[in-house]
Amino acid sequence: MAKIIVVTSGKGGVGKTTTSAAIGTGLAMRGHRTVVVDFDVGLRNLDLIMGCERRVVYDFINVIQGDASLNQALIKDKRLDNLFVLAASQTRDKDALSEDGVARVMDELAAQFDFVICDSPAGIEKGAHMAMYFADEAIVVTNPEVSSVRDSDRMLGLLSSKSKRAEENRDPIKEFLLLTRYNPIRVESGEMLSVADVEEILSIKLLGVIPESQAVLKASNQGVPVIFDVESDAGQAYSDAVERLLGADVPHRFLDVQKKGILQRLFGG
Repeated sequence: MAKIIVVTSGKGGVGKTTTSAAIGTGLAMRGHRTVVVDFDVGLRNLDLIMGCERRVVYDFINVIQGDASLNQALIKDKRLDNLFVLAASQTRDKDALSEDGVARVMDELAAQFDFVICDSPAGIEKGAHMAMYFADEAIVVTNPEVSSVRDSDRMLGLLSSKSKRAEENRDPIKEFLLLTRYNPIRVESGEMLSVADVEEILSIKLLGVIPESQAVLKASNQGVPVIFDVESDAGQAYSDAVERLLGADVPHRFLDVQKKGILQRLFGG
């Protein structure tokens, strides 16, 4: 049976879909059969970041409503044989996500895959609730700013009380913190919360710190998950996060201001 992981946050625009694509791709790169599911009905973006938007014929809602089989709707990644995408509908609303229908699709996915990554919409409406309800683990994505961290704290409360695991008195969802758009220079100047500040507020295990990077925007525009960019700080940070998710003890990088060497200081590099 698959491990179901929800990628969630209380606030929009923090990098959930970028994270879902990168984590899903990273797991597949390490040999795990993985599917990334877009729960953001009406506002789908996952297919764009995964570079398969022109290949969407059937979507998540089609499968729930019986208009298509799961295998008809799954899109196989062109770069990795063991990576698949289940796109959201652009034309339906989130009320189409019935609990029974989502449960049936999740059971089918769990039988076929090692990991099911659920890309949640922001906030606490129905799509977000459905994305987290069946999860075994949660990656809570937040930016190092007060409003984003506060909203993430609210999501932690929902994860602990509104999941299927909570209803059935099973072990709680395992929660991880992923801090995105981190800039050590802005932290030093007091414009941004530090890693320690965010950890103190949320009190969950730190999975990764993704530095602020133009590579993320470039990769998204090209339809390529940023984890493929092994030269970029962001790509390396996501790769480290995947290793930690799989149980490896990997030190955190990109937390401090990089000191310039003597040649860089002399020649302005």
